[in-house]
Amino acid sequence: MNNEIKECCCASDFMPVEKLRELQLMRLQKIVAHAYNNVEFFRNRMNEKNLKPSDIETLADISKLPFSKKVDLRDTYPFGLCAVPMSEVVRLHASSGTTGKPIVVAYTKEDLDVWAEVMKRGLAGAGLSKNDIIQVAYGYGLFTGGLGAHCGSEALGATVVPASVGNTQRQVMLMRDFGVTGVCCTPSYFLHLIEQAAQSGIDMRELPIRVGIFGAEPWSQGMREQLEKGAGIEAFDIYGLSEIIGPGVAIECTEHSGMHVFEDHFYPEIIDPDTGEVLPDGEFGELVLTTLSKYAMPMIRYRTRDLTRIIAEPCKCGRTIRRIDRISARSDDMFIIRGVNVFPSQIESALLTVPGVTANYLIILTTENGMDNIEVDVEISQEAFSDQVKILESLQKNISKAIESVIGLRIKVKLVAPQTIARSEGKAKRVIDKRTQIG
Repeated sequence: MNNEIKECCCASDFMPVEKLRELQLMRLQKIVAHAYNNVEFFRNRMNEKNLKPSDIETLADISKLPFSKKVDLRDTYPFGLCAVPMSEVVRLHASSGTTGKPIVVAYTKEDLDVWAEVMKRGLAGAGLSKNDIIQVAYGYGLFTGGLGAHCGSEALGATVVPASVGNTQRQVMLMRDFGVTGVCCTPSYFLHLIEQAAQSGIDMRELPIRVGIFGAEPWSQGMREQLEKGAGIEAFDIYGLSEIIGPGVAIECTEHSGMHVFEDHFYPEIIDPDTGEVLPDGEFGELVLTTLSKYAMPMIRYRTRDLTRIIAEPCKCGRTIRRIDRISARSDDMFIIRGVNVFPSQIESALLTVPGVTANYLIILTTENGMDNIEVDVEISQEAFSDQVKILESLQKNISKAIESVIGLRIKVKLVAPQTIARSEGKAKRVIDKRTQIG
């Protein structure tokens, strides 16, 4: 790691493990007391378990604390989980709320400083510095992505292009004309940018852009390869969620061997999603996070529903903070077809092993004669597109076999022509569930 990048990181990234654990315990005890004293919801939950903040004497005692879930934020909408008076809240963010009440999160000035700090550390770990020009193509506004990446880039000292989402041709123009070297957006949207650039006669591989920070939706190794090949960049996976702080909870370094969790601010656990039992490092399960330094709206043992594992082995980059594996799936994204658990990420991984297939696809769920069925509409590349039936039939068969080898089911595959599946400017919509429409 060059000295300039290391200077942008934080001492906590390289802190001796025993010192880091001492810091975590101190912050855990302080945040638990803060939540208990100021949030009736947490106080009631702890009282139900006959717990007091003084009972948290070691880090292992975190397992005594009750879990919190997304429904808790909806049930206490909008400010029931605030732990400070509104006079100390300087910003509010919220989810889109398309399936009910939105998830509202609040920040003090100090909380925003922490957010900018962890984003800065993450961007530095991906090789970005004050010498870079970073285009932020996440949505701004109530969504945490845009402002989170923006403030972190500014804290880094980089030049920020606050493009937000949409106006794709203009996005490409800005990248070319401003000499953009880094971009932050969803992986599906960057794939769309590559396609739009090509249609305008612009080869993204010839632009100065060299780093892509991609998050806000699950994406596979196959998608990484398409992005890196299509734009000549190095792609980094970033993880975060509004309920905790926004983007910047964890991010890959240049070793690409998992995402470093900034665990001086976010304490990670892995639990069995069915029993709630804490699992040892290295075992796959559901990620649970506790904010150690977010005071407007602290979250204690928040169940993310994201499935991963903690990697405790030292990273070659020298950081001592632990890593989490790529998010393999979300437990609430799973659907069951003929008794088999299926995740969209499994289907994407299978698709992108087949030459001639793009990363644009739709999973369509239906019910026929009381049985759930699945169809995958797959967009093929311009190079693979053919008017010869035999060629298309062979490609369709290869796709079906690839999916079956991963999920163990033979499902219906429908090939569609290039550029026919709608592109998204934000999070890609991969699943259309028509099962509820069946009488």
